[in-house]
Amino acid sequence: MTTKLSREVPVEPNRTALLFIDVQNFCAHPEGMEFADLSSEEFTSRLDFYFQTLRDTALPNMRQLQSRCREAGIEVMYTVIESLTRDGRDRSLDYKITGFNVLPGSWDARVLEEMEPLDDEIVIPKTSSSVFISTNIDYVLRNLGVRHLILAGVVTDQCIESAVRDACDLGYLVTLIPDACTTYTQERHDASLKAIKGYCRMRTTAELIRELPLPGR
Repeated sequence: MTTKLSREVPVEPNRTALLFIDVQNFCAHPEGMEFADLSSEEFTSRLDFYFQTLRDTALPNMRQLQSRCREAGIEVMYTVIESLTRDGRDRSLDYKITGFNVLPGSWDARVLEEMEPLDDEIVIPKTSSSVFISTNIDYVLRNLGVRHLILAGVVTDQCIESAVRDACDLGYLVTLIPDACTTYTQERHDASLKAIKGYCRMRTTAELIRELPLPGR
């Protein structure tokens, strides 16, 4: 008898990593370099939804996930957009065209203060939309014994979506937390979730937390 395979598999804490994508000053702080060239009018018209949902929903949920996963013994990891060189010559062509060059060690490259990693949590710099393209994260995850990958961060329809697809193709069981992600409009967020629903299972922050064992058990 053949066992039916499914993505709807609860996480196993000792085989799971929580990965926060690009929750950094460059693109998740109002003073980040990504927004430096916008006028105040452009900033308001283009980014009101993004920063409101980030502040009111996504970030509080990310902090809950961060805390509970730490308690459950789940590996908590972070990606940040960050060049390896000052002039950004190592960046992807796409990032060169877009103009993304986050200097190594800069304020823009740091994880947001309210999401600050512990001193032994892994932060992986990347120079492409998908963390699996420009880093050794697959190697690191396999060394950690990770089978389940929980994803949250920004932005839903770009770097998050790319990571979901690539992680799935590389053989990870992916759980996406939609209410711990955001992008620039509700329509873009919803369209992305619809497009990638076949690559992962989706859980709210509350649902994922209920799935985790209580501390001490």
